Amino acid sequence: MVQGFDGLLAFAVFLLVCAGLVTMYSAGFDHGTRFIDHARNMLIAGGIMFVVAQIPPQRLMTLAVPLYVAGVALLLAVALFGITKKGAKRWINLGVVIQPSEILKIAMPLMLAWWFQRREGQLRPLDFLVAGALLLVPVGLIMKQPDLGTSLLVMASGLAVIFFAGLSWELILPLVLLAGVGIVTLVALEPQLCADGVRWAVLHDYQQQRICTLLDPSRDPLGKGFHIIQGMIAIGSGGTFGKGFMAGTQTHLEFIPERTTDFIFAAFSEEFGLVGNLLLIAGFLFLIFRGLVIALDAPTLFSRLLAGAVTMIFFTYAFVNMGMVSGILPVVGVPLPFISYGGTAMVTLGMGLGILMSISKSRRLMQT
Repeated sequence: MVQGFDGLLAFAVFLLVCAGLVTMYSAGFDHGTRFIDHARNMLIAGGIMFVVAQIPPQRLMTLAVPLYVAGVALLLAVALFGITKKGAKRWINLGVVIQPSEILKIAMPLMLAWWFQRREGQLRPLDFLVAGALLLVPVGLIMKQPDLGTSLLVMASGLAVIFFAGLSWELILPLVLLAGVGIVTLVALEPQLCADGVRWAVLHDYQQQRICTLLDPSRDPLGKGFHIIQGMIAIGSGGTFGKGFMAGTQTHLEFIPERTTDFIFAAFSEEFGLVGNLLLIAGFLFLIFRGLVIALDAPTLFSRLLAGAVTMIFFTYAFVNMGMVSGILPVVGVPLPFISYGGTAMVTLGMGLGILMSISKSRRLMQT
């Protein structure tokens, strides 16, 4: 028996899944079984979504603290005796090799929504400080691995809960202005800050290199700037209507690195052009709008905060990936939802969709 499915949300997901399968068929045509594996991952995510959709929000709330504590404990275990691959310590062997930071993408908004639900009607500034501390612990551990992409997603989901809980604009605006001043200063002083031999104490070397490459990809066009330059060439060569399905030269001549994962948006842009990009963005906006409507209509504070945060996860995924490929954000390992290949990310997306379905279902049950 099918229960808990929000028709409009399911339709938005269906449109994006179709776009993902079409794009993967082309981008992964000569990439082994990538298309079949992508379709399999989507089916797994669909199954997870169906199962999670049957769990009422009240039950999800009871899982918040255990899931958060388990996630932080596993992150500490990774820091102590995790598995190192390509210079990053992100995995741990528990019989099966897992990446605990992925758990926090869902556990973090669950935990903060639970916290604010407990404080409903008696919120004080101290409660927001506690929420900030709960957020900074896992984010700090993830950045230590280092994993800038995942830490960014976890921080975005946590900040979304804190914002929707009622954080004052008087506290937000100074931070936004400070960030703006920092960005302008970075752009203005790029030649000095990115000169050879200059090291930034607050970032790892590879993170500094990514930011400097973003500011001026031509500094190393055949090395660190290659990804960004080829991505922008592919996007620009698509023009208004694109080169057509399976006709992308940058894609099929393998100029685009990671064309089935992080940089698949460049492959999509080349074949479907500006019109295709606008339609894809419209699909994501439809999904985000529906998620926010579900959050607005949710029956409890916990479910409102959780639905809003999960929706912002989808926004962050899409915004960061498209911005990264377009050359307006540093290159980080963030996939494009439903379009990029990736098993772990697809599981997270399936859980997020299931949570939204569950909250939508609980609202309808209370109305009947």
